[in-house]
Amino acid sequence: MAEWVVIAGDGLTAAINPLGAELSSLKDADGRELMTDADPAFWTGRAPLLFPVVGKPAGETIRVDGRAYAMKQHGFARRMSFAVVARAADRVTFVLTDTAETRACYPFAFRLEVTFRIERAALHVEVSIDNPGDVPLPASFGFHPAFAWPLPGGGAKEAHRIVFAAAEPAPLRQIDGDGQIAPDLRPSPLDGRMLALRDALFAKDALIWDRLHSESVIYHGDGGPRLEIAFPDTPMLGIWTKPGAHFVCIEPWHGIADPAGFAGEFRDKPGVFEVAPGAAKRISMRVTLLAES
Repeated sequence: MAEWVVIAGDGLTAAINPLGAELSSLKDADGRELMTDADPAFWTGRAPLLFPVVGKPAGETIRVDGRAYAMKQHGFARRMSFAVVARAADRVTFVLTDTAETRACYPFAFRLEVTFRIERAALHVEVSIDNPGDVPLPASFGFHPAFAWPLPGGGAKEAHRIVFAAAEPAPLRQIDGDGQIAPDLRPSPLDGRMLALRDALFAKDALIWDRLHSESVIYHGDGGPRLEIAFPDTPMLGIWTKPGAHFVCIEPWHGIADPAGFAGEFRDKPGVFEVAPGAAKRISMRVTLLAES
């Protein structure tokens, strides 16, 4: 098991697992854990990086130029070891590149670089998806951080809420029994810009906004820390937990599970972007520790 890389500064300490370049701990100046307890009774993930797909492909298969390739839910990056290529007290950069193993399920050259840095009471996660190949690189990418619910000092679980930066009146997408996006929509559960967190919201899996206006949300309870999660480069957002668990995932996405019945080319799937040969796609997320409520 790879040793976690620890970075610190400005009242935050983060630990990142090179397996998946997964943010595995985020603590405030008092040493309070702001992330999931990873209870195996519910989910052992912490903050996987979703690449080159977000969600579950139909039949766990993608199609490229008419050929089918096996692809697990949320892609392969979260299960692969990243190399540490730069490191300082307050930052670290990881890189994953294509291998014979990745090309067997995703026939493209790529370089996935992820930098974690702490500055001004914020953890910045900066991703660059580079295309060193000679054909356009189709991909999706998503963040999947699981924050403590309840937050330390935040009161009861039922006192916690997520407040969107903008009004989000559009109905939500739903996941069907096969893990695909159902054709029917779900009415928005927001009260104004606020989502009051309840286990019952997640009885049928994640809440999915695919027509998002906000570029940030604030997550907090009745006291304790408040977290602002900013996502300027991702047009979709998932919020998910398993009822009874001690976490809530706030997931900025550039991509989504296959729509029910989708059998087309991966390049044509909703949420997929293309990176031109020699170019890069940059996607970022920021988690800021705000003053206590």
